[in-house]
Amino acid sequence: MKSVAVIDYGMGNLHSASKALAFADNNIKVNVTAKAEEILAADHVVFPGVGAIRDCVGEIRRLGLGEVVKEAAQTKPFLAICVGMQCLMTHSEENNGVDCLDVYPGEVKYFGDDLKSSDGSKLKVPHMGWNQVSQTLSHPLWKGIEEGARFYFVHSYYVEPKDASLVAGESEYPLPFASALAKDNQFSVQFHPEKSQKSGLALLKNFVNWDGQS
Repeated sequence: MKSVAVIDYGMGNLHSASKALAFADNNIKVNVTAKAEEILAADHVVFPGVGAIRDCVGEIRRLGLGEVVKEAAQTKPFLAICVGMQCLMTHSEENNGVDCLDVYPGEVKYFGDDLKSSDGSKLKVPHMGWNQVSQTLSHPLWKGIEEGARFYFVHSYYVEPKDASLVAGESEYPLPFASALAKDNQFSVQFHPEKSQKSGLALLKNFVNWDGQS
């Protein structure tokens, strides 16, 4: 039976993520763990995240998981979710500036305090709720998911990678921002697939059946 490790550093949506993975494919074993040996022994690894980036990065480093995350991201099918995705960038503007894990060169930026839609109405931050994702790269994790499908978001910050070719999905609020990144065996999403019903479960099923080749 294929094993999926969900990295537990106390800051992820662990229960929802693990339940959704098991529901998406009942032929896998999901292990929520902070143990390096279990993470690195798994067939697939999920790196979730919820909350402030300073706390997330701080806990990752306190638990000695920074290098474990980087090794898993280099060696096996790897999915980062929400703040997990942001932790992979070089630096975040949040909490007066936080150095992140630098897996992807680039910045995490704040949406701003005066966002307005095209009709002039004020947009709230955090960006919360359903939004469309445009698939900017062909990728196995988009299999069976309609172009422009809606996923569930909760975030005040977005990623801006230095290498625009990494962007696999794009959304608008109100300007375009990267909502998915892909590189080799890595796939990262700003939205929460575990909260995104049919399309989210399809993405998780695609992930656990993915061999890490794009």
